[in-house]
Amino acid sequence: MLGRFDWAGVIDFLPELGIGLYYTLLISVLGLLIGFILGAIFGIGRISKNKLVYGLSTVYVEVIRGTPVLVQAIWIFFALPLIIGQNLGSITAGVIVIALNSGAYIAEIVRGAVDSIEKGQMEAGRSLGLNQSQTMRYIVWPQAFKRMVPPLGNQFIISIKDTSLLSVILVPELIFQGRLIAANHFNAVEIYTTVALFYLAITLSLSVVLRFVERRLAT
Repeated sequence: MLGRFDWAGVIDFLPELGIGLYYTLLISVLGLLIGFILGAIFGIGRISKNKLVYGLSTVYVEVIRGTPVLVQAIWIFFALPLIIGQNLGSITAGVIVIALNSGAYIAEIVRGAVDSIEKGQMEAGRSLGLNQSQTMRYIVWPQAFKRMVPPLGNQFIISIKDTSLLSVILVPELIFQGRLIAANHFNAVEIYTTVALFYLAITLSLSVVLRFVERRLAT
């Protein structure tokens, strides 16, 4: 049975899969960087005493978490240009999708981590003469960040795998490239297995880096 597979032929398509790998990594890195900024902003908004800020942050988090990534991708690529009057390239749309989606989940990670810090820490900062912003920056945030690292790592891995859904808006990432090759050469098993190995290599590498960061922060 295994003799029917043409694994050697996969080598000929590695350059095309390499293009897919490039766009997968590009969109993942840009999307997650922007998503982290959004998550920090809206995560702080979720614990704000300002009702408007809290309300806007809650709407963003609930809308994004309550809708599938696939629907978000289709809406941003096809509907958003009708509203803003400007066409979005598939790469730009892909980055926006990953940024918005990961940002909502990271916001909840930030909210949970900050909420987990004992209230006495804030009181201690204020008793030292720091204002609320300084107490947050120098006392609460450093402790909360250490607690964010494990769930952030999980979210990063999930977001990288979510890029596979962007093939529906013609982003030339790994799944899109693999689908093109498989359709033209009828070697779907070999190609999709290779694509899976690419994803596995990315996520395992990220897991190693995150474990290293966790160990460094724990010391």
